[in-house]
Amino acid sequence: MAKKKNKLENTLATNRKASHDYYIEETYEAGIALSGTEVKSIRAGKVNLKDSYAQIRNGEVYVCNMHISPYEQGNIFNKDPLRERKLLLHKNEILKLIGYTSQQGYTLVPLSLYLVRGRVKVKLGVAKGKHNYDKRQALKEKAARRDIEKHIKNSMR
Repeated sequence: MAKKKNKLENTLATNRKASHDYYIEETYEAGIALSGTEVKSIRAGKVNLKDSYAQIRNGEVYVCNMHISPYEQGNIFNKDPLRERKLLLHKNEILKLIGYTSQQGYTLVPLSLYLVRGRVKVKLGVAKGKHNYDKRQALKEKAARRDIEKHIKNSMR
């Protein structure tokens, strides 16, 4: 029997900036409509989620500004690296997302790309923006936690 792989092993890209810039309220798993050369490029790790976001238009969800580098052997089949890509969600999930994004301050942010049974999936987060003082406070707490763990580790020696 084949061993199940850990979810971390299947992660192709993460948006590390998202947890710093936003409070993530809820997450959804969505499929993504890609061409063959885009899938090959993603599997090679040539994708950037840094400034990407998702929009809802005409009852469909699209991810924008997700940079997928052109596949080297793709020649004429390569698409525009920054083109909008459709996310595949159930209708009731899209309706929930419309409800969230209609509120002031909420946005949709792709958090990570990963593989599930050979298919590329996007972890989509419903996010609310942080203020600068919130970001500074979070960094201070993180540094304090790191110092405490360091002192505990040194005291155990």
